[in-house]
Amino acid sequence: MKILHFADLHLGVENYGRIDPNTGLSSRLGDFLSAFDEVVEYALNENIDLILFCGDAYKSREPSQTHQREFARRIWRLASNDIPVFLLIGNHDLPNAINRATSIEIFQTLAIPNVTVANHPGTYQIKTKPGPLQVVALPWARRVALLSREETKNLTLDELNERLEKILTERIMAEVEGLDPSLPAILAAHVFVHGAQTGSERSMIMGHDYMLLHSSVANPAFDYVALGHIHKSQVLGENPPVVYAGSLERIDFSEEEDKKGFYVVEIGPDKQVSYEFHPVKARRFLTIKVNVAPLEPDPTQAVLEAIARHDVKDAIVRVQVAISERLEGLLDEGEIRKALKDAHFIAAIARDVERERRPRMSGFTAEGMTPMEALEVYLNSKNISKERIKVLLEYGQRLIEESRSEEP
Repeated sequence: MKILHFADLHLGVENYGRIDPNTGLSSRLGDFLSAFDEVVEYALNENIDLILFCGDAYKSREPSQTHQREFARRIWRLASNDIPVFLLIGNHDLPNAINRATSIEIFQTLAIPNVTVANHPGTYQIKTKPGPLQVVALPWARRVALLSREETKNLTLDELNERLEKILTERIMAEVEGLDPSLPAILAAHVFVHGAQTGSERSMIMGHDYMLLHSSVANPAFDYVALGHIHKSQVLGENPPVVYAGSLERIDFSEEEDKKGFYVVEIGPDKQVSYEFHPVKARRFLTIKVNVAPLEPDPTQAVLEAIARHDVKDAIVRVQVAISERLEGLLDEGEIRKALKDAHFIAAIARDVERERRPRMSGFTAEGMTPMEALEVYLNSKNISKERIKVLLEYGQRLIEESRSEEP
């Protein structure tokens, strides 16, 4: 049995994008759909028996009609080719109000063949070509759905999370007790598991997540634990494998070094499990850091040479320039942008300017000093010649007198 595990599609993330003149849509939407298409093509060409999607189809809880259309097209292509698709609800798929429909509930409402939507915790038996598979589903849980007002009364956020974690752990145990040990079983969960390395998802959520212990999900009754919610692909443990597929596309620069893709899981007749990560061609993010030497005669050229050492073509690029205050004015941003013309998007040309320390006029205080006295003290602190100071003081005196003569 071959299972394709992916998660956190997040259609609708359009930062660092531009309008594609051919479609009128964001180029970043094209990136996310291209990654999804790689999943679909792999499934169709490699005889995948089940698509296991572990939550967060969209960025928004109320996705646009275009985003819904593009998601549905690809799900339909899989399902119509006799590949079962299991869709788990993530936190971004949930509406703000508890009785409103989730963003992917329409597949369940229309009873689309070969598509299963897991809105609620429970065990689902999925028919695949090699035989039946048990999937214990743990969609993202809302506190209001599991805890009554009386239970949550006077509890802190941490206490609420502890109560929720206990309920979910007990629910997993209850589902395990009902499993048929002769059939393969998978836990599919959209959840934060303790020990996971986080990424951009921390900036995409509000509030404080509840967190399950590794021991809560790594039950030996499961042959594989498929996770969603964390964007960084990672394996948290073996026996059984506890795996975050990660997001299919890079969201921001916090994921610059992350590999993006999906996992293919094989469960043999004797329930031996193997799994392998398959990368997709995600859009590259590239940070170019330049430290301009204090005595650099041409700071712009120094930046251009640094850019030339990188492949910027089709990447989302940011340039970070550390430069002294004295040289900052010599930096030609227009030339830098020309050097980045092959980039997909210029995210930023940021300057980290080292300000020069101003000499303090120690021993003097402005209190009780006339404007001319303060000016003379300042000029003397700048190592200006006496002749030049005399001229500047004369100009200063003249300006003060002129300003006074104009007063009503």
